[in-house]
Amino acid sequence: MSAPVIPSSLQIYNSYVEDPIWQGNFTVIWCSGLAIAIAVSLPSLILSLRHGRSFKGITGISESTGYRSVSSDDNKSLPAPGSPRGRRLVGAWNALISQTYWSPPKLELNLGQIIVVSAYLAAVLVCIIKDAPLISNPNRAGFLALAQFPVVFLFATKNSILSLLLGPGNGYEKLNFMHRMAGRAMFLGGGIHGALWIRNHLQYGLPILGPQKETSGVTSFTLLGIIVLTSLRPVRRLFYECFFLVHVLTYVAFFVTICYHTMYASPWIFPPLAFYGADVLMRLLRYRIKDATLTAQDAHMTLIRVHNCDDGWLAGQHVRLRVFFSNRVFESHPLTILSAPPSHSCLSSPGLILGARTNGDWTRALNNYTQKEQERSQVHEKSEGGPSALVHVMLDGPYGGSSIDLGRYESVLLVAGGSGVTFTLGLLDDIIGRCIKLGRSQGERTRRIEFVWCIRSFGQIGWFSPMLMDIAMAASNSSIDLHISIFVTCLCDPEAVPLMPNSIVTISRPSVHALLTDLISVPSEMEVSIETRSDEGQEWKHCGGGIAVCASGPESLTREVQNAVARVSLTKSMDVGGIALHTELFSL
Repeated sequence: MSAPVIPSSLQIYNSYVEDPIWQGNFTVIWCSGLAIAIAVSLPSLILSLRHGRSFKGITGISESTGYRSVSSDDNKSLPAPGSPRGRRLVGAWNALISQTYWSPPKLELNLGQIIVVSAYLAAVLVCIIKDAPLISNPNRAGFLALAQFPVVFLFATKNSILSLLLGPGNGYEKLNFMHRMAGRAMFLGGGIHGALWIRNHLQYGLPILGPQKETSGVTSFTLLGIIVLTSLRPVRRLFYECFFLVHVLTYVAFFVTICYHTMYASPWIFPPLAFYGADVLMRLLRYRIKDATLTAQDAHMTLIRVHNCDDGWLAGQHVRLRVFFSNRVFESHPLTILSAPPSHSCLSSPGLILGARTNGDWTRALNNYTQKEQERSQVHEKSEGGPSALVHVMLDGPYGGSSIDLGRYESVLLVAGGSGVTFTLGLLDDIIGRCIKLGRSQGERTRRIEFVWCIRSFGQIGWFSPMLMDIAMAASNSSIDLHISIFVTCLCDPEAVPLMPNSIVTISRPSVHALLTDLISVPSEMEVSIETRSDEGQEWKHCGGGIAVCASGPESLTREVQNAVARVSLTKSMDVGGIALHTELFSL
């Protein structure tokens, strides 16, 4: 005879058997979500692999091995925009996902990210609550808190395998919102677990502190609380150095105390260690120590030209820069590369160029140091190239970049605010160079570009006016219709406006929705007659090849751009071949 079976209603809940199963269920859920995201990104990843974009710079910035021949765009006709059916399918997909770009104020998340975060929190709560006697045995919440470890580190490391699988433009800065959310979900699970255990201890008169398990548990939750509280946005922005130091030290201590608290924590520690170890290894491979020239454009902008860097980055990517000056050798800061690789850059002096806007202690100290060195060189030397400061720098990267390839779209709208122009300027230099210097070698179909820059004073135009002039001159008399619009919001030093071809400077704040509407609209007969190209004998008209929109700058500007794209109707978006969007917002 077989042994009698105890009815399930009378069985004692064994959390050490049941709860690990729910850890596995939660892991399956979030891994399935990642698999769906990777599958959706697969077509874009395949295209970027075909064009050599996916693994560009994976081993870091490099020097070119020789000169590369270039061809002129003048002898090459525009590529065919593709079959109407294919354009409609791409347009329908872009039109569908464009509705997820809507962004509410102050949240720094768009609708798509809000949906992802909400689904993630729902999965966490369901796995904590489902069939769990939390009041009498709150271990389930603790087990689910441990299950957050892989998610926290997978979305935090700068060299994540996930960034490669999702394709260019999905770097750590784009995935970091999930890192923060997983950390808060861990805090939520730990809080439920700890609070209910304290309740039970008080109910039965058991000591909360004293025994090793209870003491290590309280210590672990305290450390986790410190990590979460010091990572809130106001603390990060006002006291970043303090936040970073506390973040690093406390998570190491948290690892130790949580392993003392429960033996079930150890298996969940190994994936984060693997992610972090791979990140450190990749960063060691990508580190470069180079000479650089610092030039202070004025008291608000410092240009950094790194020597002997000719390849290994995509337009719009950034590096983490460490400048060896004064007592600031241990600080590294993200700066966007504002130029395309020299192989196709339109600049008269191409190379790896960075721009540091004075907006904090480090950038202010760098600007002051550069100005002092320039004054000293003017006194002691008479250099032909103008005053500058020579320093050593360490590069880590490149990272990030644009998630959309501008060459796949017929029309492009680039919008920047303030120093965010370093991102859009690099994209502009890249797409003009690919179309003109490389002769559309990868089938670039870009025909019309609207470049918009919003600044506070006329003097800021001088930061990058020589580069804009080089690009505008390269685009003149070519198959690309480039128009530069600079919007100034302050009546300061109007004499500082340089003359650039096909550009306009306006004293107002632009409406991104109006700019996008104008770009979508088919030109009138008069405009078409003006834009007739004598070299091709063709007129510009919208062929449904799609519109790419890239924006960089303060949160208010990027939010306005996101909402402007989301406002475009589905039918209009499909008619133009879809609207793709990428926004760049560097915020702590």
